[in-house]
Amino acid sequence: MARVKIDLPDAFPFITQIPIRITDLNYGGHVGNDNILSIMHEARVQFLKSVGYTEMNVEGAGLIMSAVAIEFKNELFYEDVIHASVAAGEFTRIGFDIFYKLERQMNGKNISVVVAKTAMVCYNYDLKKIVSLSEKAKNKLSENK
Repeated sequence: MARVKIDLPDAFPFITQIPIRITDLNYGGHVGNDNILSIMHEARVQFLKSVGYTEMNVEGAGLIMSAVAIEFKNELFYEDVIHASVAAGEFTRIGFDIFYKLERQMNGKNISVVVAKTAMVCYNYDLKKIVSLSEKAKNKLSENK
């Protein structure tokens, strides 16, 4: 498999903190890669909420994650606090990407832990079909706060 390389946007309009729970750890004593996806989900939900949306209602459309790419940089441990920076970009007619920069502080410095992106597709759950991303949603999601 070719190495994943994610180009991050220059600005991240949303930052939240997510503490690592004991249940996030694997048998190696650090956060398991499967739990990173759950942490990204939490960051995404908080990001969407910050602009008035949920995963089930982005100007009337729901969202489905159609792809994910994750670059693991460093370990996370119990009681670490993740600084999750989130931005939307790469908009298309039917969706957009969400970019994630997960960092932890160590000795006063931000240490990169994960760089990732998810491809989000607009979906009508009632009709069971892909729908267009509204211009209003694109504008709200791309605003820098």
